[in-house]
Amino acid sequence: MAKRKVTVSETAFEGWKHCLRITDGRVDLVVTTEVGPRILRYGFVDGPNHLAVFPETAGRTGGDEWNSYGGHRLWHAPEERPRTYDEDNFPVEWKKIPNGVWTRAKMDDWTQIDKEVEVVLDPETSEVTVRHRLTNRNAWEVTLSVWAVTVMAPGGREIVPQVQAGPELLPNRTLALWTYSRMNDPRVAWGAKYVFLDQDPQAAGPFKIGLPVDAGWAAYANRGQLFVKRFEYDDEAEYPDFGLCSYETYTNDRMLEMESLSPMWDLEPGDAAEHVEIWSLFDGVERPASEEDVDRAILPLLE
Repeated sequence: MAKRKVTVSETAFEGWKHCLRITDGRVDLVVTTEVGPRILRYGFVDGPNHLAVFPETAGRTGGDEWNSYGGHRLWHAPEERPRTYDEDNFPVEWKKIPNGVWTRAKMDDWTQIDKEVEVVLDPETSEVTVRHRLTNRNAWEVTLSVWAVTVMAPGGREIVPQVQAGPELLPNRTLALWTYSRMNDPRVAWGAKYVFLDQDPQAAGPFKIGLPVDAGWAAYANRGQLFVKRFEYDDEAEYPDFGLCSYETYTNDRMLEMESLSPMWDLEPGDAAEHVEIWSLFDGVERPASEEDVDRAILPLLE
């Protein structure tokens, strides 16, 4: 594939006046510098944004309450108030790096965890590398997981691979459910190899599951296109939420969240933990109706 030139330019987006557009002419991303770190857009140039941005908080800055702006954010797990919900309402440090940008949040005075996100666009493949880094600035050890949360635009179908390998006579997979999650929720389909989760604007109430995803990928089909995020999986590591969840997904009537998580890390003062996602976008991919559709139309794209 021919190498393209990647440019980074300043732009306004969805009410925020100071954002950064990263593009190779085929795909583009928008990263705001006014709050975050937050990636607000990812899509083909002149095409739809595959990330949701919520109009009631678009362009907002400041304040002492956590805001769900949408887009892609960096958290740390396990989820707990107030630690997880440290406000990211303030301008970030940023600089251009080769083929992308580096951003760092204003550190929360209570958590004392430094958040950094690097976004790099590959000039040959148009793949996006999103590198998340948490650094412990406390005077004591902190245990956490690096948690990458992508808020997807409504109307799509998510595909999450299930663990396949294992002994014949023993269980080979586990599942985490939240108090509000109903096993018979019509938005979810439990297949033999995949879990399908639909974002339905007409649905009432939230739904969330967590599971180990040893395949190292999950996908979201929407508007005739396919978003894929890849991530590493360590079958010997402890993850958040029952020790097993390398991937979690949440949906309500407005959006769907694709969430990958690192193993749990014991960080001494000054230590950092990283978690990397690789994003890809494919055009001309219809919403799969069956597991056979995934095997036929989606798996070849991941080779």
